[in-house]
Amino acid sequence: MSPPFSSDPSSAGGPGSTEVVRYERRGPAAWVTINRPEARNALNRAVREGLFAATARFNADPEAAVLVLTGTGDVAFSAGGDLKEMAADQLRVPPPDFLPQFGRNLHSDKTILAAVNGLAYAGGFLLVQNCDLVLAAEHARFAVTEVRVGRGVPWAAPLTSLLPPKVATQLLLTGEPISAARAYELGLVNEVVPGPELASRAQAWAELIAGHAPLAVRAVKQMVAGTRGLPPEEAYAVAERLFEPVYLSEDAQEGPRAFAEHRPPRWTGR
Repeated sequence: MSPPFSSDPSSAGGPGSTEVVRYERRGPAAWVTINRPEARNALNRAVREGLFAATARFNADPEAAVLVLTGTGDVAFSAGGDLKEMAADQLRVPPPDFLPQFGRNLHSDKTILAAVNGLAYAGGFLLVQNCDLVLAAEHARFAVTEVRVGRGVPWAAPLTSLLPPKVATQLLLTGEPISAARAYELGLVNEVVPGPELASRAQAWAELIAGHAPLAVRAVKQMVAGTRGLPPEEAYAVAERLFEPVYLSEDAQEGPRAFAEHRPPRWTGR
């Protein structure tokens, strides 16, 4: 079996790569691509291991500010877990680290952006659900299909806070997909774009975020995750604690100084 991703510091294979997870840095963006188009980018063991490894590589790369997660082709972001592999392994209760879940068993204090290039079903939906930002091609579809194959969905518990309860129940009980436009209406997707424009739009978002003060960007991510569901006073207390080091940083002085001097800021992350 080929390794999950290349050891090359800037790229993990071009368009013809046979690696099941490709890692390629494009400026400040680390593009992580699930590369099993023949299986609708299903999450077999090699893909799962590759996603864990690619995230660790992203975290360790000081030049990478945003991870862009996508799939090969224009059919599927990911159809979810590999059912053929599950059948062969007679998988019963998956261990907590069976599937990569950002914010649960896969952590990064940097921004994770999903570029959904096609259907995102089951485990593919899981990956999207836990990303910080989501861009979707117009033809993308989203579904939680486990009821169709008798599998469980404990990973979908956050949907009850991300969506109105009846909408979450509909997704979970019917297994029917919703369109990218509907996902946008529900707040699961930040922006819907024509398929051919998805990669360039995701790269533009990554470069925009990477150009901002890194300490402030990371504190925003922590605040969004850390204040969800809290009463206002508790949320303020958490937010103020997270942003105090930002206020005290050199960058907090550099930003106003650069504005006064009519020049771009030179961030140091300190």
